[in-house]
Amino acid sequence: MPVEVRELCMASSFMRFFRFVAIKNMEKRSLGNTNLLITPVGMGVLTVGRTQLNLPVKDGARIVRYALERGVNFLDTAEYYETYPYIREALRGTDFEPVIVSKSLVSSYGGMAKAIEDARAAIGRDVIDIFLLHEVRQAPDFENRAGARQCLIDAKAKGHVRAIGLSTHHVDAARLCAGQSEADILFPLINYKSLGIRNGANPGTKEDMAAAIKAAAEAGKGVFAMKAFGGGNLCADYTKAMDYVTGLPGVDSVMIGMGSESDADAAVDYCEGKLSADFRPDVGNKRMRVDQGDCEGCGACISRCTSKAIHYNENGRAEIDGTACVTCGYCAPICPVRAIIMF
Repeated sequence: MPVEVRELCMASSFMRFFRFVAIKNMEKRSLGNTNLLITPVGMGVLTVGRTQLNLPVKDGARIVRYALERGVNFLDTAEYYETYPYIREALRGTDFEPVIVSKSLVSSYGGMAKAIEDARAAIGRDVIDIFLLHEVRQAPDFENRAGARQCLIDAKAKGHVRAIGLSTHHVDAARLCAGQSEADILFPLINYKSLGIRNGANPGTKEDMAAAIKAAAEAGKGVFAMKAFGGGNLCADYTKAMDYVTGLPGVDSVMIGMGSESDADAAVDYCEGKLSADFRPDVGNKRMRVDQGDCEGCGACISRCTSKAIHYNENGRAEIDGTACVTCGYCAPICPVRAIIMF
């Protein structure tokens, strides 16, 4: 065998061994009382999908698979994200069995039943590990989705899902979850600057959300957090942002949007204690954008933008003109629903 070929084979074997070791050694922990074992960081698959990077399926799936190879075993998606094909492609031909979370915004029993069946078919799994009510806003919204909640309860009883609960940006909804006997999971928004946290119709605080998280965990709920970086706006303080959320009592894991292999590397290295305290991710190619699904058209960001880069679009939602935006980030903290993100 030529020397070059032998060296290439040896390098390839080393990489396979390295990845096996990474997977083998990645810490896993119990998610509340669910009996699901998860890694302390999960991959938010939204980032590679249509509403953000809009990568071709093969390219996005490559990033999902890379995260799995680095040892991450926890994937978050949703009906609204349209990212099921990325997960299915990433798992094709592998032995990976990640814990998969999906969610739906629907309120009716029939709508939730369809959402669950669509996820099972599209991902190619008989059972979805976790299925949630997506973005429960406050108590009235929770009550209005009684049909969808009952469907989740029934789907769990049938063995179509293993655990159920809700995702939310709202302190009051998180508190409500803690008292719901049928809920297994709370997926709340929290970060060290309180970006996007709500409490009823008003802004919420990280202290109030932290208390709700602690109460949910004490009630046996599994808790994994979202938006540790405030939609990308706190990335410059990567370790500070992660230290805050991972240090909260009751938080089992943190879900991070990953749009590249380097995003997965940083997350895993942080969890393994290998990331420098002064690590700063490269945000040179990132831009400020408004999540049209979250924006409520209040106009606060338009008033705040000194560059006049934000305007109302034809749907009455805020939209950012990338040619005028200077990426100062001043608009993000004043958005009441954390609709302004950087990716």
